[in-house]
Amino acid sequence: MEELISKKDLLTEMDISYGQLYRWKRKKLIPEEWFMKKSTYTGHETFFPRERILERIQQILNMKDGASLDDLADKFSSDIPEELMRKKEDLIGLGVLHTEIIRLYEEIFKGKEEYSFQDILYMYISEDLLHQGNLSVEDLSRILKMLSDQYENIKDKDPALSVYRRFGVTVSLLHKSGEIFYSDQVPIVDNYSIRGALEKLKLKLI
Repeated sequence: MEELISKKDLLTEMDISYGQLYRWKRKKLIPEEWFMKKSTYTGHETFFPRERILERIQQILNMKDGASLDDLADKFSSDIPEELMRKKEDLIGLGVLHTEIIRLYEEIFKGKEEYSFQDILYMYISEDLLHQGNLSVEDLSRILKMLSDQYENIKDKDPALSVYRRFGVTVSLLHKSGEIFYSDQVPIVDNYSIRGALEKLKLKLI
């Protein structure tokens, strides 16, 4: 279960005002669904997913002097920049991806001279998962194919990825972020946010 932080504690910890928080919400720098109303002994209070909101506000504070709020909203949106294309050399030179993960992608999806943002997103997710140390290259190959086949169907639903392994067999699930699935196993990848990966990748490329 994701740890939450109250609005009061958030404002104190990040040293921001109520007005700043809700201005960023209006500008869509912070997703509406992160504002969660919950009953408390004093009435109703707003809570946020702690890790995600702290990271987002720190990003806004770090970037707001060099970009307009509208520019930041575009960077943080889950919209895929359809026109963006990059060559392999560009991605390696920018430090976005390593050669090994691009080579794996080329083995599965052959014949590409340039990569779309969606291609880069799949590779970025795969590299991130590989660094976590729980998945094999074969696992990643299957996950890449699944993302390519299914992402269009769920991209507007804040998708997440969970991966389970039992008796040597790896099972991957694409589902709405935050949904809880019953399982008698501990996931080796738990509720990995694809939207979070998309937003981080946009910050690197745009």
